[in-house]
Order: sequence, then C-alpha cells, then structure tokens
Amino acid sequence: METIILDQGMLVSGVILAVTFILIFTETLHGFHRVKVAMLGAAVMLVVGQSYGFYSPEAAFEAVDWNVVFLLGSMMAVVAIMINTGGFEVLAANIGKIAKGRQFMLLALLGTAVTVISLLLDNVTTVVIFGPLIVLICQKMRVTAIPYLMAAALLSDTGGVATLVGDPPNLMIGSAFDIAFMPFAYKMFPIVFVAWIATLFFMKYLFKEELAIVPDGKFEDSIPYKDKSLWNKSVSILGLMVILFIIHNTIHWEPWMVAGTGLILLTILAKEIEFDDVMKNMTHEIPLLMFFVALFMLVGGVEGSKFLEYLGQFIIPFLIDPLTGEIIPENFMKTCIILMWVAAIMSAAIDNIPFTAAMIPIIASLEAAGVNIAALCWCLALGVGMGGNGTHIGSTANVYIVTVSEKLAKTTGNPDMAITPLKWAQKGLPVMLLTLVICTIIMYLFFDYYALPLHTSQ
Repeated sequence: METIILDQGMLVSGVILAVTFILIFTETLHGFHRVKVAMLGAAVMLVVGQSYGFYSPEAAFEAVDWNVVFLLGSMMAVVAIMINTGGFEVLAANIGKIAKGRQFMLLALLGTAVTVISLLLDNVTTVVIFGPLIVLICQKMRVTAIPYLMAAALLSDTGGVATLVGDPPNLMIGSAFDIAFMPFAYKMFPIVFVAWIATLFFMKYLFKEELAIVPDGKFEDSIPYKDKSLWNKSVSILGLMVILFIIHNTIHWEPWMVAGTGLILLTILAKEIEFDDVMKNMTHEIPLLMFFVALFMLVGGVEGSKFLEYLGQFIIPFLIDPLTGEIIPENFMKTCIILMWVAAIMSAAIDNIPFTAAMIPIIASLEAAGVNIAALCWCLALGVGMGGNGTHIGSTANVYIVTVSEKLAKTTGNPDMAITPLKWAQKGLPVMLLTLVICTIIMYLFFDYYALPLHTSQ
C-alpha cells in the first residue's frame, strides 16, 4: 500500500472543511444558516482546489451523489402530495389511540415502525415518510415533537446498519466487496439488534422529563380523509416502491429511479393535485437539497486532495509489520476496533458517505495483499452507521429531521421546537457512545465469527 505524504493542498482542504463545519455547528451563534455556510465552503473549496490542482468544476459535479439528491427530492414530493389527502392525520390518530397517551409507548411504536421500514428501504426515505406523521401526532397530543423526531432518526440510523439497503454506506461496502443481502444481514442483525434495544430504552432516560408529561390533547373518535381515494392510490404506489427498493439490485435500478418512477405514477394518478400545492409543502425541503449538494461538493474537494486517504492510512498502523510486510495476527482485532471508532468519529464530523468512500480503497488494497478483510468490513459498517448518530449532520436522516423541526418552529412561532446542534449533541453523542461500546464488546467476544472470510474461496 502506497504511503501518502501530507502536502500543502491536503492541509488547506482540511482547514476549509474544518472551518466550514465549525460554522455549521455554531449557526445559532453567528446567525448564518447552514445552507449558506455550506455553499460558501463549497465555493471556496472549488477555487482553492483549482489553484492547487486537486479539484475542478467537473470533479465537483461528479462529487455530488445525485442518487441521494434525486431520491430525497422524489420522496419529499411524494410525501408532499400525500399530505393533501389527510391520510397522515388519520394514521396519526390511530397510532395515538393505540398509545393511549403513554408517551414512551408512542415513542416505542413509532421507533419500531421507522426501524422496520428502514431495514427494507433506507433510513433517509423512511424519515421523509415519517417526519410529517410524527409532527401531526405530537400536535394532536399537545406534546413536544423533539423526542419523537430524534427517536425516528436515531433508531433508523441504528437499525438501518443491519441490512445492505438500510444505510447508503452499507450498499457501498457490499458493492465494493461483493457482499450479498442475506450474508450481510446474518452478520449485522444480531449486533445491531442489541444496540437498537439499548438505544430505545436509553432514550427513555434521555427524554425522561419530556416523556413524563401527561398529554392534554386527544384524538377525535373519527377523523375523515380529505381525499381517501388519492390516499389509497398513494399507499399502493408506496407499496410498489418498497418492493422495487428491495429488488432494485436484481433489476439493476438505482434507488432514485425507484423513487422517480413512484413520483411519476402518483402525479399521473393524482390529476386533481396542483403542483403549486405540492411546492408549498416543500418550501423547507428545497434548501435541504441545496445543503446536500454543497456538502457533497465540499467533501469531494477533500477527497480530491487525498486528505481523507492520508488520515485513513493511520487507522491501520498495527496490522502490517513495516519491516517484513507480514500481517501481525495479534493486532488484527485491535486494528478492526480502532477502525470502528475512528470511522464513527469521522462520520459524525463529515457525514458517513465520504468517509466510507475514502476507506474502501484502503481496505481493498489490503485484500489484494492477501489479508482477510471481513472483520474490517463489518467494523467499518458499524462505525459509520453508529457514528452518524453523534451530530445533527452525521447522517442524511439527521439533517432531514432537523429541517422538519425548524419548519415546525417557524409554523408554530416557537423557536424551542427547532433541534439545534447543541440539542442534538446532548442526546445523540451519548447514544453514539453507548452503541459503540456495545458493538465493541460484542465484536471482542465474537471476533472469530466476524473474522470468517467473506467468501469461502478465501
């Protein structure tokens, strides 16, 4: 594996990234919205990258994961159409009645539903669907939506690690190392299940004050649909999309193609829905898409400078003897666990997708050298998945949930409804640390199982 030497371009790109993210995290102090900060950071990265020769407009365009952007945009539009049917209000009422005013029961029901769906779709799509529903339920019960919104993101982030399609980094790892759906689930589901259960009950402690309040709102005995026919059509199309999401690898469709197809079908069936009405429901979602485009361009510059690869090579300092070039078996487990924790920390800081992209070539070079990289793959998936819980920008799902909370704060005139970076860190960081400790213990106890070769031919 070629040693990467730190140069001035790498250093400058790292500084731009660090300053940008500091400004994003402190937006409540300086008053500049994170979208503006991200766009400025991306612009500076492009100009500086061109001058140092590691970035270009073409590379910036290619750095954007348009699959994520189009997937998000299409799903947001689908949800915006469904909002006009009144179906979410009916669904919210039914869930609220089952919970009977017991807030933790409601949180557990919503958390389970979000997680189950995120195992089959992805956590981003899932929170896009559930975000508006959670807001409606909380408004009806007259309780703060923050615990439920954060639970949706944290539990879907955690649970989504269990399957190949549950989290975008999983798909990247599976594609790079030819890991199929079921082998991935066999390895990841047990450890993720333990972490998920711990997270659910830990949130009962983290939000004990909010959940202890007895709701003074109630649901009417019967809430009518505004357009039951369109709601039924929307649910049918969502069901079709779920099936297509599950088999999208088999039919060689990208996730955005599934979401786009669903949106096209829905717009054809919903002839009476005006696009102006749909756009009104997406006024806060469009800046979110702009944020992601800018963020991808920003991180793309850091990748282009090879700064992430430079940092990544220090994750594997104990694996290969520098003198002999041979593998040091006794250090292998240590290396895997270090990778998991570093991946978590980096994912919390810069989003889990770019760090995964930077680590895959490093692990692939070890595989080419004859190293059994199975445990490294599992630890990388666990690290980037659990690490995303730590900050409000650690995963795409988190950013969307924060956007939903900000929309709620504006519509209600109550700024306390917005999830600030500090509010997220107070809850998300403890969850991140808890799940990492659990994964570390299980990985230590059952390392031989996770170190089995990915393929029997190895």
